[in-house]
Amino acid sequence: MMSGGYTSIDNQKVSGSVPAVSDSGRVAVQFADSGLQTFPPSGVQGKISGGTLPPSDADDSFSRPAGGSSSGSDEPQASGWLHKFTVAAYKPYFDVDTTDVLDRLKESLYPFRGTFTEKTATNPDLYGPFWICTTLIFVAASIGTFVTYVAHKLRDKEWNYDINLVTWSAGVFYGYVTVVPLVLYVILKYFSAPSGLVQLFCLYGYSLFIFIPALCLSVVPLEIFRWIIAAVAGFMSATFVALNLKAHITSAGERWVLIVAGIFLLQLGLAVVLKLYLFTVSV
Repeated sequence: MMSGGYTSIDNQKVSGSVPAVSDSGRVAVQFADSGLQTFPPSGVQGKISGGTLPPSDADDSFSRPAGGSSSGSDEPQASGWLHKFTVAAYKPYFDVDTTDVLDRLKESLYPFRGTFTEKTATNPDLYGPFWICTTLIFVAASIGTFVTYVAHKLRDKEWNYDINLVTWSAGVFYGYVTVVPLVLYVILKYFSAPSGLVQLFCLYGYSLFIFIPALCLSVVPLEIFRWIIAAVAGFMSATFVALNLKAHITSAGERWVLIVAGIFLLQLGLAVVLKLYLFTVSV
């Protein structure tokens, strides 16, 4: 039937809805259990537990974060021996507060205790040694300059500032606390009595603290008094180093006496050098 261009469908011939498909032929599909495992695995397999922790013998001496937490940055970090040439590798050796430094300075003024290495074994620092050497350089230069200036003015003589005093003292102090611990580290390793290299740097750095008040007292214009001050400072510094290393060196056998004697005499030699070039004021 046509009406207005449209074709109508006879309602008698069309059912009201599409008949539903009979479910008599429905097939139940069963899925087998998945063989996938969760990550990280919860169980212990082999020698690696959970696959998330490093081996127990991993060397993390240069990989521990200073604050104990991750910074969350995506910056690539050096690994292996290259990490030793980064600033982050040495941050733990500067992680000390004022109380720690003051306690170690006081410990260096009591050389007969011999407990410095024991107290700093777990946390040796390079902060104190660096600033002790830096302070010694400027104290030596300033005191030497002041004393010579006053002496020349009192005698109406011309005075000229000697810049070599700064460079020479910098080479002596920085060089001594760097070269001597390195050589001693090799010697102790050869005699199977190894000690931590950073701990040796820490010990020798704090051993020089006694020379700061000694330099300040050298302004007294008495030569015999300056020799006494240099001798006392050298003896205290040498005793401090020798007694603190004695416990480690005794394992080297009978040679430990020679090693301790050499350490003691070398520290006394430093005091003599300082007396001749820093404690002596020439006018």
